Amino acid sequence: MKVIVIGGGAAGLMAAITAAEKNEVTVLERGPRVGRKLAVTGNGRCNLTNMNMDVACYHGEDPEFVRPALRAFDVEKTLSFFRSLGLLTVTEPSGRVYPLSDQAGSVVDVLRLRAADLGVKFRCEFFAHEIRPENGGFRVFSDSEELFAHKVIVAAGGAAGTRFGGSEAGYILLARLGHTKTAIYPALSQLRADNTFTRPLKGVRADGRVEIVSRGQVIAASEGEIQFTDYGISGPAVFEVSRTAATARECAARLDFARFLTSGELTDILRPRLKSTLTAENLLTGTVHNKLGRTIVTRLGYPLAMPVSKLTERDLERVIVAVKRTEINILGHMGMDGAQVTAGGIRTREADPETMESRIVPGLFLCGEVLDVDGDCGGYNLQWAWSSGRVAGLLGEKA
Repeated sequence: MKVIVIGGGAAGLMAAITAAEKNEVTVLERGPRVGRKLAVTGNGRCNLTNMNMDVACYHGEDPEFVRPALRAFDVEKTLSFFRSLGLLTVTEPSGRVYPLSDQAGSVVDVLRLRAADLGVKFRCEFFAHEIRPENGGFRVFSDSEELFAHKVIVAAGGAAGTRFGGSEAGYILLARLGHTKTAIYPALSQLRADNTFTRPLKGVRADGRVEIVSRGQVIAASEGEIQFTDYGISGPAVFEVSRTAATARECAARLDFARFLTSGELTDILRPRLKSTLTAENLLTGTVHNKLGRTIVTRLGYPLAMPVSKLTERDLERVIVAVKRTEINILGHMGMDGAQVTAGGIRTREADPETMESRIVPGLFLCGEVLDVDGDCGGYNLQWAWSSGRVAGLLGEKA
């Protein structure tokens, strides 16, 4: 049986490898090579899954949609699959799993080599703009040619990461067949913010807690690394809350740079310094990043050369509040180009969660980011790609 897979990303490669175990498979990739986005994921390290897998880490109109695929091809089966390809992995204390080589390219390479070994044909720079069902199969059209397949798997990805091939082409392709999509917006994205605070800290990384606050209510929160940029904030902790921030009309980020200490504990640590010979420049030394400490003090209006002994208890309280509750207004996100994942997509009610087959067009299968599924930061989105790709590649057979 001839099978066409549209999209050569993580889900597409997994679907192609699975389908090629019993069928003749061709992968149609719009870009110059397969696995472009996968090769840069996780800052080039490729966080390919997470040992703490949970349906609660997924989002969309129906997060429960992911459950059958995650059960059919779970983390253990995923790691076993990659071990069979010769990929060695390491698990961090957080549960995140990376290739031992610390190179995303290693993941792309073992997938590509396995696909080639199974006889998968790659057609790069093939822009499939129409799928036309016909008796016994489908015709897939580009501007210059048409290909026949008995089954088609659409793994065209989402709109995020436009520099690496992200686009709305998959949604358009499926819309022509009667599928519909939700609104889409960036997820796992950097955030634009009032940069009077962040610009002086460009390049600084700090551990902390991020809360997204709207109309006085905390609507999202995360903890971990925060990175400062000349346009706002980034880093894993920010990625986790960016989905919520992107859809809020007005919001601010409340930052806690001493999340393991209460305000009282931090006060007890810093109060003795009021009797020292230190200057304000060093008031927070050892508590937070030096540059961050100086920025906090300066933002409060205290000259860096001012003797700490001139500060009052009220002044110390202001500093503590700044360390624990700095708020900066969120102005927006960095668009799809700056996002790692697309929130939203083809409505999951239009696909069978047990097989990934379209409920609208029999013989057509959907997987990966083109669907309305997005996961938290930490390997969840790639696990969805592996699981949904594996199930789609079975072409209706039970896992």
